Amino acid sequence: MKKYSKIVAPLVLVGLFLTPTNKALAGNPDRSGQAGATELLINPWARSSGWAGSNISGARGLEAMFLNVAGTAFTKKTELMFCRTNWLKGTDININSFGLTQRVGETGAIGLSIMSMDFGDIEITTEDNPEGGIGTYSPQFVNVGVSYAKGFSDNIYGGLTLKVISEKTANVSARGVAFDAGIQYVAGKYNQIKFGIALKNVGPRMKFSGDGLDVKAEIPGSTTGTTYTVQNRTAQFELPSLLSIGAGYDFYLMKDSASMKTHRVTAMGTFTSNSFENNHLKVGLEYAWKNMLMVRVGYCHEKNIRDKELRTTVFTGPSAGFTVELPFGKNKSTFAIDYSYRATDPFQGTHSLGARINL
Repeated sequence: MKKYSKIVAPLVLVGLFLTPTNKALAGNPDRSGQAGATELLINPWARSSGWAGSNISGARGLEAMFLNVAGTAFTKKTELMFCRTNWLKGTDININSFGLTQRVGETGAIGLSIMSMDFGDIEITTEDNPEGGIGTYSPQFVNVGVSYAKGFSDNIYGGLTLKVISEKTANVSARGVAFDAGIQYVAGKYNQIKFGIALKNVGPRMKFSGDGLDVKAEIPGSTTGTTYTVQNRTAQFELPSLLSIGAGYDFYLMKDSASMKTHRVTAMGTFTSNSFENNHLKVGLEYAWKNMLMVRVGYCHEKNIRDKELRTTVFTGPSAGFTVELPFGKNKSTFAIDYSYRATDPFQGTHSLGARINL
């Protein structure tokens, strides 16, 4: 029975990707701006964003919950991580992210991630007070993800994530759910060959509601000044679903033993089919010394990205980052600092700084 479960379970996950869905495979740039909850597309973690998110086939541990949830199955025991992102420096928008993954059983792992966007205080304006001066408000965007991933064999890993989406501003809010699914395949003597596929942000439509949409107005033709409340209806909006396929390869420049490699260079590539914007082609390169010092660069290409007049994104493509990871304790635990930079025009780029502990 165990033998058949190793075959059937991966096939079930593959079936999720083969289910016909125009949203996941269309990649229609004419629909740009028509989706909501686009914060689901923001990578809140420093390590993976350093190489432009090209490593969906090689993401490991907690960060894999954003790129390809199958990679969380590689969690050794417990991983804790916090990251703060200065989003589009100059806008005063910050993103705080926290996550935890825990090994369960021999081949499984569960994960929890929380992403919160801080927009700062925004002046309240009305028709009578267009310049403000009557107070401030602060929108609240929070995404919470819960995942489970499992190794079905020495080569095949798969996982699922349930995400709860909350967007709230003054007396107006929207809530929804979305699902992610992913598969990773590794091969080679040192598992240096990697393939991955991830389907993200699949879920029902969302809709804003609340008292903030109501407007008081006078009855036309009334001589008594009688007012009534008008409730504005809002349209539903879809989630920014996407499908990513990627591959990677580890080059070991010097092998000290079967389990320790001093110098590693990893090349990654990913193609992403977006439902509501241009498709992306992402490439990345990382150099690692004893897995203690890692330096990486990446590039995300899309149509017209080099043309300032025609491109549809503030990002210009390049990204870079580094990691310093040091061991401590008798159980080979590690503590790491991650940093990444993503180039933008306008603004002064996006900076992410994170800390992680692997127990």
